[in-house]
Amino acid sequence: MTKQIYIVQDDINIRLDVFLTQILEDTCTRSHIKKLIVEKSVKVNGAFTKAGHALKLCDEVEVLGREDIPCNVLPENIPIDIVYEDDDIAVINKQRNLTVHPGAGQKSGTLANALMFHFKTLSSINGAIRPGIVHRIDKNTTGLLIVAKNNKAHLSLSRQIAEKTCQRFYKALVDGVVKENEGTIDACIGRHSKNRTMMCVTKEGKRAVTHYRVLKRFEKHTFVEFKLETGRTHQIRVHCKYINHPVVSDDVYNTTKNKKFEVSGQLLHAYKLIFRHPTTDFLTEYTVDLPPDFKEVLTLLENE
Repeated sequence: MTKQIYIVQDDINIRLDVFLTQILEDTCTRSHIKKLIVEKSVKVNGAFTKAGHALKLCDEVEVLGREDIPCNVLPENIPIDIVYEDDDIAVINKQRNLTVHPGAGQKSGTLANALMFHFKTLSSINGAIRPGIVHRIDKNTTGLLIVAKNNKAHLSLSRQIAEKTCQRFYKALVDGVVKENEGTIDACIGRHSKNRTMMCVTKEGKRAVTHYRVLKRFEKHTFVEFKLETGRTHQIRVHCKYINHPVVSDDVYNTTKNKKFEVSGQLLHAYKLIFRHPTTDFLTEYTVDLPPDFKEVLTLLENE
């Protein structure tokens, strides 16, 4: 039995063996993945290749004889906030504590399951486990995502992200007082050598660029706007930790022991998207307000 997986923006330039290890993290070691590749149980775009092959956008990875790779997504009636919808795209305001698509550690209860329930058609470029998914945000990050309803729209949106013409803006509350009113963090990000679920700033990583602008300073915190130039995994969260201003309530990258605010995830919100509509080519902009728990924390700080 063959399972097909398609490469999205976040997976570009990742080694084939590293990518498959992430997909099969619960059942396979990297050495086992390399063995599968050597034994010609893996193809990329219909051809056998090496473990170190660098993946490209929309590459098709085929794995023979692996029953543990998620092969489809079942519709689930999970409520979602649809900000905009037409025949080609939908813009979703993702809630906290919602994983974008199934993986080795989670088979259901994801945004992808919700999309299968709410929409009749979705793009298939990213394969059966990521229907309509063009880009991702973290499970506990809230805010805007673009969904493609057909493959033509998906390709257009993927190109815009790759060419950096799709603009993505976030708001976050970080620990400490950021001194500069604005600036740029330019630091390579790669997977952590000891904890494979974490990312870190490392010379061996891929270039990551985040622009920031201070919106408001409090006594011990700063409200900041971020604009992504690149889109690495956990980019804003890792960069904030790197400059010693980790995102408030980030359970992975913020090691502060005294948790002042009762929030179930990091105070990071994807509040604005600017891109060209894949059919009309009109420049479109969507914004959403902060979630209630984020607003409550800001109100608390302002009252202090």
